[in-house]
Amino acid sequence: MKLICLDMDGTTLSSTNEISKENIQAIRKAQEEGHIVMVLSGRAPESINATLEKYDLRCPVGGSNGTAVYADGKLLELTSLTKSQNKASASELDKEFVPYKIYTNKGIYVPQDWENRLNNVLSSGKIPPEYYKNENFERMTKIPNEAEGIQFFDSVQTLIEDDNIAIQKIFILSLDPVQKDRLQDSLQEINDTYITTSSPFNLEVMNIKGNKGNGLKVMADYFGIPLKDTVAIGDQFNDIPMFKVAGLAIAMENAEQEVKELSDVVTLTNDENGVAYAIDKYVLKV
Repeated sequence: MKLICLDMDGTTLSSTNEISKENIQAIRKAQEEGHIVMVLSGRAPESINATLEKYDLRCPVGGSNGTAVYADGKLLELTSLTKSQNKASASELDKEFVPYKIYTNKGIYVPQDWENRLNNVLSSGKIPPEYYKNENFERMTKIPNEAEGIQFFDSVQTLIEDDNIAIQKIFILSLDPVQKDRLQDSLQEINDTYITTSSPFNLEVMNIKGNKGNGLKVMADYFGIPLKDTVAIGDQFNDIPMFKVAGLAIAMENAEQEVKELSDVVTLTNDENGVAYAIDKYVLKV
C-alpha cells in the first residue's frame, strides 16, 4: 500500500481548473487497488472537499499547505500560527496595504477593505504583463464574497485575540514584485514562521511546523504507511517540503524549474493528465 499525495492547482487540476476523466480514473483505480490518495493543497479544506465532491471523489485531505489534516471524517492535526506571529504579520501587511486572506479553523477571513487593497495595486502600473496570463490570476484576484463562505473583518487585532479562532495560514496577494520581495524579507524575520509561494504573485505564511511535508507525515502515520512508500506530486515551491519527505517526488512538466530539480522524476503537464500518467507509471505500473 502506498500513500499518494496530490497537489491540487497546477497538478490535479488543469489550467481551466478541471479534473480530467483520465486523472479521475487513475485516482479511483489506485484506491481500488488499496492505495491511499490524499489531496495536499494550499487551499482551505472546505475548498478542497467542494472540488472533490464535484467529481464524486473521496480522499483524505491536507488543507492550508498541510496545516489542517483530515481523514475518515476527523481532524488528525491542526498546526497554527501563534498570536505574536499573527500580530507581527498583520502589521507588515497593513503597512504595505496588500490584499490578504486568513485561513482559520472557523473558515476564511478577509479585511473589509480587500477590494480597495486590490484596486490599489491594479491601478499602480507595477504588475508584470505576464501575470495577467497566468492560470491562477483570475482565481486569486476574484473579489471575496459571503456567498462563498468568506467572512469579513474590520479589525484584524480583534480576530487575532479571539481565543476560539486558530489561524493556520495567511495568504497574501503580492502582485507588485518589488513589494513582494520586500514583504518576504520582512515576514521571514518573524520568529518560527515558514514563508512559501504557490504562484509568481503570492506569499503564504505558516508556523514553521506547518507545511506539506508535515501533512504527508501525519497522514502516513495515521495509515501506518512507511515514508519510503509515499509519493508526492506537485508543481510549486510550497510542494518542496513534501518532496523532501516522500519516498518518490514527482514534479509536473509545468512545474517551476527549481521544483523539477528537487524531484526524482518529471511527469506530463497538468493539461496532459500528468497525474494519471504518474500514477499509472510509478504506482500502478501499467
